[in-house]
This record gives sequence, structure tokens and C-alpha cells, in this order.
Amino acid sequence: MKTLAEVDALADRAHAGQTDKIGVPYVEHVRAVAAGLEPFGPHLAMAGLLHDVIEDTGWTADGLRAAGIPDRVVAVVEAVTHRSGTSYEEMIRRVTEDPDATLVKIADNAHNSRRDRAAALPPERRTRLAAKYRAAREVLWAAADPEHVATILRVVNPELLDELAPG
Repeated sequence: MKTLAEVDALADRAHAGQTDKIGVPYVEHVRAVAAGLEPFGPHLAMAGLLHDVIEDTGWTADGLRAAGIPDRVVAVVEAVTHRSGTSYEEMIRRVTEDPDATLVKIADNAHNSRRDRAAALPPERRTRLAAKYRAAREVLWAAADPEHVATILRVVNPELLDELAPG
């Protein structure tokens, strides 16, 4: 079985040369997502590191398994992978069928929702994405233990903790 460090190296190679919406090396995004999942164990942290690898690189689920990635990790990555012909909203609803995938997507959403990252986007895109991510949070957070959500937010995006507070 692969170690977390080996999976990090795989993610680094898989996303080599890619940048995110604001021009930062893409691997920094998956590492931030994984950091929020580390309290839940190495399998979820691995899924965080690999959460976009099927969607955004040449890797496949079978390729990940052949590389020694545990089946459960690959299943979570598949669950959060956006499929062609599926709306974002439908994908979010599908993700909530798997508790581990839900936590991965919560961490992904939290990192994508960081104000410091959004500030680098053009205003129209920033507004559109903020609404998209807010709507997704309503569905994702309702499907997860509030303590688990808070654990992720404390690491990935503490500003969102105010949204989690009741009332």
C-alpha cells in the first residue's frame, strides 16, 4: 500500500505544470484539501490529494489501483469526479451518497471558497463561483456531521465557521 508521502508525490507528478484559476501550482490546492482531511486518517487525506486526478489528468481509476492506491481511496475519488453530461448540482447530490466523498468535497469547496483566493478572480466570476459554492455547501454540510465539517473548516477555511454556527 502507498504511503501518504508517495500519494503526495503521485499527485505532484500528475498535476505538474497545471495551475489553478488564480495561477498557483495546482498541487497546492489538492494539498490544502488533503490537509483538511488528515484528522480523518490517511485514506481520506490520500483521497484529498487525488480528488481531481481522474477529472484533470490522464490518470484513470484503474491506473490508480494499478499504482497501488487502495480501492476505497479510488472509490472516493471516483465519487467526487465530475462526469460529462452531469450538472454540478447533480454531482453534489451524488457525492452526498458517500460520507467519505462528502468530506472530500466539503474540503474542496472550503478551499475553493477562500476569500484570499477569490479576490484574485475577476468580479463577475468571483460572484458566480461564490453563489455556486454557497449552494453546494448547503447540500454538502446537511449530509455531514457538523463536527466533521468544523474540523475541516478550521484547517482549510476558518472564515466559513461563521456560516456553520447555528442561528
